[in-house]
Formats: sequence, C-alpha cells, structure tokens
Amino acid sequence: MGKQIVQSVSADHVPEGWHKITDLPSERGASRLIMEELLDHLGIHGWSPSDIFAIHLAAEEAIVNALVHGNKLDPSKKVHVDCFVSPDTVRIQVIDEGQGFNPATVPDCTLDERLEVPSGRGVMLMRTFMTRIEYSAAGNSVLLEKIRDQT
Repeated sequence: MGKQIVQSVSADHVPEGWHKITDLPSERGASRLIMEELLDHLGIHGWSPSDIFAIHLAAEEAIVNALVHGNKLDPSKKVHVDCFVSPDTVRIQVIDEGQGFNPATVPDCTLDERLEVPSGRGVMLMRTFMTRIEYSAAGNSVLLEKIRDQT
C-alpha cells in the first residue's frame, strides 16, 4: 500500500484540511478502500449533502474508470489516489498505469443515438458535478476539483 498521510480528528478539533494518498489494487470494489473515509471528511468539513453526493459520484466514476478502463483490472497494476478535503476545496487526483485515452474522443452521451448506450456517462458526470476537471496529456490521470459555492 502507498504512503498515507492522515490527520486524526477529535470531536473538538476539525483540521484545516485532510489529505490522504493511497494505492488501490486493480480489482472491482477497490474504491471502497478510500471512499468511506473521503465521505466522512466531507461531512466533518461541513460539505452539504448535495455536494457530498456530487463529489462521491465523480470520485467513484474516476476510480472505476481507472480500474476498469485504465488498468483493465490487471492485478499487477495499481490506481494511485490523492485526496484533499478542506472546508472550501476538494481535490481528488486519480492516476492509473494504463495507456491513457483522449477525453475529447468520448462521444456525447446526450445525443439521441447514444441515449441507450451504457458507456460514456462517467466523463459527463464528472464534468457536470465538479468545478474543474483536468486530464494529463497522457490521459491516464484526472484531477477533480470542487470549490464550495460561497453564495
């Protein structure tokens, strides 16, 4: 397992930010090894239920895409996940060991001819729910960022 940086949280102290780095095995369900802790820290930092839902969905999509499409569930490969949560910012970077892809080539899943096709929705959901989404040039890393709406 990769290096982990975790700050403990007591009931009377909420840290400035929580940061955790972990390497997940390339197997179905591996996202559970980070998601529960991520969701807990979103709550600790006062993120709204709708934001928690959006971040959960986007992070889950990114991790599952890395496991299934990037690493092709190859047990010799890992998915590196770097999470940061603060009261106003969430950043999640997901890096796989696959060949990468060009996100511009993912077909628009909202086109009439694609409505029944089960693939291609993850990228659209991540773009919809996060403030910023950025892919590496190689296409095997995605950075998800959500900035809390101050209104």
